[in-house]
Amino acid sequence: MANFTYEDIGLKDYKECWDYQESILKEIQEAKKATGKATALNRFLLVEHPHVYTLGKSGDEHNLLVHGEFLKKIEATYYKINRGGDITYHGPGQLVGYPIIDLEYYHIGVREYIEKMEDAIIATLAHYGITGGRKKDATGVWLDSDIPAKARKICAIGVRVSRYVTMHGFALNVNTDMRYFNYINPCGFISYGVTSLEQELGHRVDLTEVKEIVQQKFNAIY
Repeated sequence: MANFTYEDIGLKDYKECWDYQESILKEIQEAKKATGKATALNRFLLVEHPHVYTLGKSGDEHNLLVHGEFLKKIEATYYKINRGGDITYHGPGQLVGYPIIDLEYYHIGVREYIEKMEDAIIATLAHYGITGGRKKDATGVWLDSDIPAKARKICAIGVRVSRYVTMHGFALNVNTDMRYFNYINPCGFISYGVTSLEQELGHRVDLTEVKEIVQQKFNAIY
């Protein structure tokens, strides 16, 4: 059973949450340094953000298609951040998960960590009767990934790992306002679409229930 301490912090400004993640990461790293061994002081933040676009350290700024006054008009902010991956959108109705955990405690590497995260989201989708999967040469969780004309992304993943401690994580579209994806090339992709649980099921989904399912599926995998 996972030793995560889950914390639901509701709707939280992106920069405030980023700073909070950094403080937790530092706390875990200091605990490891003090004891000289892996730590079970693992945290898992669940959050929604106001409208925001974030660009990973290897991302291309040209994948943000709007700037300045238009960002203000749609009440969105923009940050260049220290995770992997390209550009993505966060907003109300999207469940964002930030596991801040010591990979050494679980005896896994970065690639396996990302795969476990994808597995947990795939299992969450299966609870709702949706078949998710991986796409070759891409992170995250996709629907119809093997059919180019239909492939669409439902969950983005981007992480940072520092001294084996993780931060950032996944963004699962639940009741997300999908119009905001029109202003970016999501994760750097031009040819593929994005979707949400609401869009696939044809009705809004209880976000509190999704949070509970996500926790169950992550606990089952670790």
